[in-house]
Amino acid sequence: MKNLKRVLAVVLVTLGAANAIQAQESGASLGIKGGLNMSNLYTEDVDDENVLAGFNIGLFAQLPLTSSLSLQPEVSYTTKGAELQYNNAFAEGTGKFRLNYIEVPVLLKANLTKNFNVQFGPYAAFLVNSKITNESTNGSYNFEENVNEDDLNKFDFGVAAGVGFDFDSFGIGARYNYGLSTVGKERTVLGQTYTFPDSKNSVLSIYAAIKF
Repeated sequence: MKNLKRVLAVVLVTLGAANAIQAQESGASLGIKGGLNMSNLYTEDVDDENVLAGFNIGLFAQLPLTSSLSLQPEVSYTTKGAELQYNNAFAEGTGKFRLNYIEVPVLLKANLTKNFNVQFGPYAAFLVNSKITNESTNGSYNFEENVNEDDLNKFDFGVAAGVGFDFDSFGIGARYNYGLSTVGKERTVLGQTYTFPDSKNSVLSIYAAIKF
């Protein structure tokens, strides 16, 4: 319930700010967007071939800079994570990381033609909640009991790039988010310091958008 209240509060604040921008800036617009996420965690040491399906939903504003360039800030609820196969000094097995974030990208959007655009910019995200499950072949290490939300970094950041097609008030597109922040925190077990998961977020999104 607390997490839902946080999401609703962010949405309401963003709606108010975006409406103020729309009223003050000529040509500015507000919209909603959502779609499918295909997420993964990438690292040199983890076999992360299995993609985890999820979703994204949120709000965006378009603030024109020139006739072909605009700034597009967004706020969205988005799922990330992966199904990981791990094999280290402590245990081996398969775990699923389901990570849910409030994400705020700020993108530069360039219209290459009337209907086709490219987008690029940074994003920052806050971990709202997580669900971690595990199947370990080593009975002495219970993944679910030993790794919880407190062992994960609350903040994530990275860069996003994508392409889109706009048709009047409707649009579709695809975007890739490349995380630059490690998901797991450093931990010390039996005098040895390690980070698990020592990996970063990677998300491919397909979305549809409606502009008001």
